[in-house]
Amino acid sequence: MDLLQDLVLVGGGHSHVEVLRSFGMKPLPGVRLTLITKDAHTAYSGMLPGYVSGFYTHDECHVDLNRLARYAGAALILESAVGLDLQKQLVKLGSSRPPIAYDALSLDTGITPSAQGVPGALEHATPVKPVSSFVDRFGRLIERLKSQDEDLSVAVVGGGAGGVELALAVQHRLHSELQDHGVPSDRKVIVKLICKGQLLQQHTQYARNIFLRVLKERGVRLFEGRGVAAVEAGQLVLDDGSKETFDEALWCTQAAAPTWLADTGLPLDRAGFISIDECLQADGLENVFAVGDVATSISHPRPKAGVYAVRQGPPLADNLRRRVSSLQLRPFVPQSTHLGLITTGDKYAVATKGWFCFEASPSPPCNINCCPAAWLWTWKDRIDRAWMAKYGNDLDFGMGDSPGRSTPKEDAVAAAAGPEAMQALTAAKMRCGGCGAKVGSTVLSRVLSKLQQEESGSHGVVVGLNDPDDAAVVRPPSPGHVSVHTVDFFRSFIDDPYVFGAITANHALGDCHAMGAKATSALAIAVVPYGLESKVEGTLHQMLAGALGTLRAAGCDLIGGHTCEGADLSLGFSVNGSCEEGRLLRKGGLQPGNALILTKPLGTGVLFAADMRGRAKGRWIAGALEMMQQSSEAAAATLATAGATACTDVTGFGLIGHLAEMARASRVRVSLRAAEVRLLEGAQDCARGGIASSLLPQNLAAAALVSDGDAAAESSIWPLLFDPQTAGGLLAGVPKEAAADCVQRLREQGYREAAIVGVVLNSYDGNQGGTSTKLIEIE
Repeated sequence: MDLLQDLVLVGGGHSHVEVLRSFGMKPLPGVRLTLITKDAHTAYSGMLPGYVSGFYTHDECHVDLNRLARYAGAALILESAVGLDLQKQLVKLGSSRPPIAYDALSLDTGITPSAQGVPGALEHATPVKPVSSFVDRFGRLIERLKSQDEDLSVAVVGGGAGGVELALAVQHRLHSELQDHGVPSDRKVIVKLICKGQLLQQHTQYARNIFLRVLKERGVRLFEGRGVAAVEAGQLVLDDGSKETFDEALWCTQAAAPTWLADTGLPLDRAGFISIDECLQADGLENVFAVGDVATSISHPRPKAGVYAVRQGPPLADNLRRRVSSLQLRPFVPQSTHLGLITTGDKYAVATKGWFCFEASPSPPCNINCCPAAWLWTWKDRIDRAWMAKYGNDLDFGMGDSPGRSTPKEDAVAAAAGPEAMQALTAAKMRCGGCGAKVGSTVLSRVLSKLQQEESGSHGVVVGLNDPDDAAVVRPPSPGHVSVHTVDFFRSFIDDPYVFGAITANHALGDCHAMGAKATSALAIAVVPYGLESKVEGTLHQMLAGALGTLRAAGCDLIGGHTCEGADLSLGFSVNGSCEEGRLLRKGGLQPGNALILTKPLGTGVLFAADMRGRAKGRWIAGALEMMQQSSEAAAATLATAGATACTDVTGFGLIGHLAEMARASRVRVSLRAAEVRLLEGAQDCARGGIASSLLPQNLAAAALVSDGDAAAESSIWPLLFDPQTAGGLLAGVPKEAAADCVQRLREQGYREAAIVGVVLNSYDGNQGGTSTKLIEIE
C-alpha cells in the first residue's frame, strides 16, 4: 500500500491513546500514523493518587504507548517535540535528528505545574508533571525514607484537588512504608500542604469542610493563604517571610503550558494554551488539532481536568479521520460540569459535581450532603481499571489483517487525498524491477544535500559522496596497516526510521570494532517503501540521518551507496576500515586461563519477537533501543588496553554460537557462567512466556557443542544464550589478572552491564575439532 498522508500525534495524552486505539481497530489505508512522545509509558491521571498511596503498580496505572502504537500500526518516536514550522508542516525535535513532516497534526502534550515567578522552584522542587519524572523521584523518596535515621519532611505546594489528593496520598504511603519495614516508632513523616489562596477554591464549601477535617485528622499541616515566594535548597520561603524546611518539595500548582509553544505561531490564549474551535482545530488552522490540558476551547472553556481529555478522544479520532479523508468535520461540545472523585489517601473518596458533594469516608458525616459509604472508592476503582483495560489487556493483536495494513478501500482514500495521491497509487500497481526500482535521482540528491556530508578526504577519500562519479575512490591504508571489510543488511524491526538507521550503522560497525580496526568509510544500500515522492524522501532522509550520525561519531565517512523502493524499509552498510597488522584481534586468539568478558546484556531477539506480538512492555523496548545505539568503539579500545587476545561481536548466532566459533578457532574449551550473563529487562519474562526469535531454532543447533546441554536446557536462561542479537556487545578473552579492572573501566565508560561471564579452560588436539566436540561447559 502506498503512503499518501502523514498523521502525526505529538504527546501521549488521554485523547491520543484513544486515537491510537481507534486506528488500531479500524486502520485508514494510505495514512501513516506517528506518535512523538518522550516516554514509552503514560500515566492515567485518575489513578496517580492511588499509585502514590501504593494501591496500584506502575503497569496498572500506566498505558504502554509502545504496545498501543504497535497495535495501531503507528511509528513511535521517543523524543520531545520542541517546536513547529507551520509553513513547511514540520515538527521539530529535541535531539539532533531531522524534523518530522506532517499532513495533519494533533497536539496532546499535557502541562507542567506553573513555577513562573518563583525563584528556585525549578531547581529545588519536583513538579508533579510530567508524571514520569515525578514517579522516578517519588521512588527515590521512598528508598530515602527506609535508609535514613531522621524524620522526613515533604512539602506539597498547591491547594487544588490535585495537591490535596497528593498530600494525603503521600502521607498514607510514607506512614505505611514506616510500619511495613519496622522503622522505629519515634521516626516521623511530616507532610505540609502549602496553599496560596483558599483550599479547594473551585469546589463547594461542603467539600472544603470535609478536606479541612480530613487533613487535620491525618496530621497534614495546612498553610492556607500563604504562597511560596521562593524555593531554596531544603526550604520554602513563604510570602509572609516565614520559612518551612523540607526533604522533598512536590510542585502541584495551577497548569502552565509548554514554553516552546510561544514560538510556534500557533493561536494561543493569554495563558499560553492553544486556542481551539468546536472541531478541536487550532483556531484558523485546518490541519492542526489540539486537545487535553494544552488546549483551551474558545467557545466552551473548561477547567484543566483529565476527564475532559478522555471525552475529547472519540471526537478527535473521528475528526482526524475526516481531515485526512477530506470530509467535513463534526463539532464537539463538552459537558458543562463533571463528576469529581477526590480521594483521601486511603481507599475512600469524596464525590463533587457543581453544588453537590458526597462523602465516602469512614469518618462521621459533616453535614446533610455527606454520608459514610466506602463504595465510592470501589466504584472509582472499577471505572479507572475499565478505562485502562481498553488500552492494555483488551487490545486484540489477533485481528484479521495486521494493524495498520491496507484494505480494499485504498482507491477511495487516494481519490479523497487528491490527484497526486491517485497518480502515485496507479503507478504503484505497475512498479518496475531492476534499475527501474531505484529511488529517483532528484529525491536522492535532495536527501544528500540535507545531510550535508562534509568529511570527504578525512580518511583518504579521493572521490566520495559529494562527487557525481559512479564509484567512490579511497586511498589504500598506511604502510603496516591492513584493510578490514565487512557488510550487514537487514529489514527494519521498528517503525522509527531514524533510530533504525542509527542501529543499523552501529551493528555494521561492530565487526570493525571487534577486530580492533578503525572504520574509515562506508557504502549504504537502502530500501524505502513505496509512496508519494515527498514521503519516500522524508523516510530516506530520516533513516540516513540516523545512520550518518552514528557513522560520524565513529569517524567513518559515508562515501556512497544505492537506494531502491521495496515492500519493507531495509538498510545495510559495507564498512571499510584499517588496522595496524600486529594489533588485529581475531576469534582464534583465546588462551587457557583467559577470562571471558561480555560488554552488553542479551535479549534483543526475544524482546522484538515479543514486540511484534504486542507482548513487550514499552520500557523494555526503550531500554533495548538505547543499548543497541551504544557504540562498541570505546569498549574495544578498553579491551585492547587490557591485553585482549581474541574478540568478536555477539550478533545473529547468539552468545553460544559466537562463543563456539571462538573456541573452535582457538582450539580451546571454555566454561560459561550462565548466572553472570546480564539480560535486558523483560527478556527473561518473554522467554518464560514461550516467545522466541524465528532464528532461535537454527541457533539451537550449537547446543550440540555444550557439555550436559540437556541439563542446562532446564534453566530459564538457556534459550537466551542462543538468542540472536542486533548491535550486541563484544565478547573477548582477557588475561585473568586484568579482567576485574577491565570490567570496572567498561562500566565507568557506560557499559553498565559488562561482566566476566566465563573462563578459557584448556587446549584440545586440533584433530578433535569436529562438530561433535564439546567445546563449552555451562556452570
